[in-house]
Amino acid sequence: GRWKEAEELFVQVMEMESRVLGLENPSTLISMANLASTYLNLGRWKEAEELFVQVMETRKRVLGLEHPDTVTSMNNLAFTFWSLDLKNKAIELMSGVVDSVRKRLALIIDTHIK
Repeated sequence: GRWKEAEELFVQVMEMESRVLGLENPSTLISMANLASTYLNLGRWKEAEELFVQVMETRKRVLGLEHPDTVTSMNNLAFTFWSLDLKNKAIELMSGVVDSVRKRLALIIDTHIK
C-alpha cells in the first residue's frame, strides 16, 4: 500500500491539530491513533506502542475508563503488546477492556431496561 504517504499526511494533520486544538482534543487523539495504526502497518511496533499509550492515557484521564473511545484505545494497545510478544501485558490490558465493557453494559441495562 501507500503507508509511507499515509504516515506523512497523518504526521502533518496530527501536528497541526495538536498545535491548534491541543493534545487532549478528540480530533487530535483520533489523528494520533490513526498514525499509530499506520506505524503498525509499517511494522514500526515500538512507535505505535508509544502513540497508543499516549492516546489511551489521555482518554482515560479526559473521558474516563468506561468511555468507548478509551476502551478502543486499550484494545489497540493490547493488540500492539501482543504483536510485540508482550503477551502478559496484552492479556492484562484486555482484562481491563472486558471489565470496562461489563461496567458500561451494566450501566446501560440499569438505565434503560430496569
